Amino acid sequence: MIQVNDTPISEAAIMAEMQYHPADSKRTAMLKAAESLVIGELLRQRAAELGLEISTENNVVTENNYLDALLAREVMIPTATDVECEQYYKLNPQRFTSSPLLEVRHILLAAAPEDDAARVEAKTLSEILVQQLQQGTSFVEAARNYSACPSKETGGSLGQISRGQTVPEFERQIFSAEPGLMPQGIESRYGIHVVEVMRKVPGQQLPYSAVKQKIADYLNEKVRRKAVAQYIHQLIVQANIDGYDFQLSDSPLMQ
Repeated sequence: MIQVNDTPISEAAIMAEMQYHPADSKRTAMLKAAESLVIGELLRQRAAELGLEISTENNVVTENNYLDALLAREVMIPTATDVECEQYYKLNPQRFTSSPLLEVRHILLAAAPEDDAARVEAKTLSEILVQQLQQGTSFVEAARNYSACPSKETGGSLGQISRGQTVPEFERQIFSAEPGLMPQGIESRYGIHVVEVMRKVPGQQLPYSAVKQKIADYLNEKVRRKAVAQYIHQLIVQANIDGYDFQLSDSPLMQ
């Protein structure tokens, strides 16, 4: 049993809370559940000390209701200024660039991820096809003869692609490539792809006015998370807690 300033938190309560804290092991889930209940109790106790009226939704009081009320009463959380937002924009230009556009065609040599023999065979064939294409074989004909993708009917063309339109393992490779036939096949969950980047249009820097609010929201949320962590840490230090050691927690909140 855990005691939070003489208020008990039972093992049954921790076991019931575990369903909301999935983890790799039962012990980790129990620690997360216990931490959540301890913090929730600290927030409830502090709100009671201050005599705060907690707003509810559908007559249900949550930990966030207490936290929001306490932060409004006891913590001054600054908001990002225009100067700070613009500085962040200038220091992180790569975050505010539109996706490059690629015009790509490919030959998919299908092989399931768990079929080792098929993947070895596909890789070997991809090496042969790359060599043949480098020597002048028609990509359109090769796609029609070997590709397992419906795009074979259009010479393997995938049209224009921007980030987020393909699977990550394929995307990482093609967006780091320069125009031309890629010297090696790309391995993905679908098999091995022989790829030619036909054209690459670089991404464009987005104007500050278009991302200003997004930057402000990001910086404000970052400051709020830090303020929450510091506030909860203060409650923990001031409390008498038996049966739970916050040093055992790997929660980002407590780091």
